[in-house]
Amino acid sequence: MKLPALRRLAVLAAATTLLVASSALAQKAPKGAKGAKPSAAPAPAAAPAYAPAPAGGAIDELDEPKPAPKAAPAAGGGMGGICEIDPAACPKAEDIEAAANRKVQEELFAMQQVFVVRQGRFELNPFWTFSLNDQFVSHPSAGLAMNYYLTQDLAIGVRGQSYWGLNVDSSFNFENRRATRVAVPLNEYLWGASANVTYVPIYGKFAGFQKFIFSYDVYGTAGVSALSTRPIPVIDPNNRNFDYGVRIGANVGVGLRIFFSRWFAMNLEVRDTIYPELLENLTVAANPIDKATWDGESRLTNNVEAGIGFTMFFPTTFEYRLPK
Repeated sequence: MKLPALRRLAVLAAATTLLVASSALAQKAPKGAKGAKPSAAPAPAAAPAYAPAPAGGAIDELDEPKPAPKAAPAAGGGMGGICEIDPAACPKAEDIEAAANRKVQEELFAMQQVFVVRQGRFELNPFWTFSLNDQFVSHPSAGLAMNYYLTQDLAIGVRGQSYWGLNVDSSFNFENRRATRVAVPLNEYLWGASANVTYVPIYGKFAGFQKFIFSYDVYGTAGVSALSTRPIPVIDPNNRNFDYGVRIGANVGVGLRIFFSRWFAMNLEVRDTIYPELLENLTVAANPIDKATWDGESRLTNNVEAGIGFTMFFPTTFEYRLPK
């Protein structure tokens, strides 16, 4: 090779080297250079994702930017998901505002005060009862009870009831006497009275009809009773006619009150009155009109009654000792 040709090649190589170095210096200034402004490093080029060739046969250029794929909505995430699936179920601004502005019927406290204050109030209780344990004669009655509450849970009171004209001899007993000529001693009541002590150990509230809150209490009662009774003449009804007599006994019972307001309630009660009952003599003496021969034995008797009634407290209003 001739010398001029070698010289031209050397000059061309040197020019190429200088061009490459100047390009590199233009892209990144050396550290610590005075007056040079730092420039952000270029982001590395993302590796082109492989994409199948379109149907027309055209092939995209490798450096052509690709559009970012749309992110799929998260299942059940936020309002957007349910609104896209079911637009009708999407909450509306006016619905949310109406729910936020709705009125609350009652304030709720962590510790609620009792619904009814009984202390210092009178209780008036009209009721109706019917007997549960006598299959031969029933003793329904109408009555009235009055109690005064010494404390929130303890009361004293009196109770009276009338059986006059309400004693009913069962058809079973009548047919049995007529068919078999066998009679069972029966008794009827005229009136009853008692003095009682009432204690309320349980009270609370429950939900009813999925809408209302009812308050209730459970009470127990016991006391001294008096009953005016007489035997019904079934052995010798043609000659015997008994007079009423007073029998002294005791009574125990349990009841439930359901309050509709702070002074009005419905009550259910079961009470057992235990007393010595005088029965008719099962034998007929030689002189059937002699009253001394009419009376039979005296037997301890249970008169179990179920009652339903209404309770009213007076005064109808009260004030809590401590405000809420």
